[in-house]
Amino acid sequence: MFGISNFEVFLATAILLNLTPGTDTMYIVSRSISQGRTAGIFSAFGISTGIVVHTLLAAFGLSVILTQSAFLFQTIKIAGAIYLAYLGIQMLIAKSNAREQKALPIQSNKKIFFQGMITNVTNPKVALFFLAFLPQFIHADGGAASPIPFIILGLTFTLTGGAWSLLTAYFSSMATSSLRKNAKAGTILNRLTGIVFIGMGISLLKTKAAS
Repeated sequence: MFGISNFEVFLATAILLNLTPGTDTMYIVSRSISQGRTAGIFSAFGISTGIVVHTLLAAFGLSVILTQSAFLFQTIKIAGAIYLAYLGIQMLIAKSNAREQKALPIQSNKKIFFQGMITNVTNPKVALFFLAFLPQFIHADGGAASPIPFIILGLTFTLTGGAWSLLTAYFSSMATSSLRKNAKAGTILNRLTGIVFIGMGISLLKTKAAS
């Protein structure tokens, strides 16, 4: 149907892959810990939107360009790493005084959403994953030439991943709600979140283009 084969296998595999912790999960957990459930939910929506972008890129062949152009791959990789490091450094240099901590501006839901989307879109691992994974479930006789099966599979992956991301945001925020009420603990959580973001950027820089 629609040039797709073994959809049930794809669905089961997609769910298992979504359950595996990665950069997106770390971002959602970090946002949920540092600012609460609503922030975690908006970060999850941002991540899911980024996956939709990758779905469209894969469907219309731009992911192929990414794997063929070493310059484009390096550009996107470096941009994503710099952005993550920037977010991490911002949290590390935040004021630690309890009184000042309460006065720190809270990130708007819109900004958190776009940060999540940019974090996902600028991660070449996601594009390479889509390019390597989706074609395995698309018929070679004509299906690969149409964007429809790519879109269906990509949106399926987005829905399963989005559901898991929302659960991650909910339980992460619930587990740390008492810590966030303490200014000193909140400062420590900000520092830890900053370190996580910087680590994510370093990890992204180590990503290698497909040979």
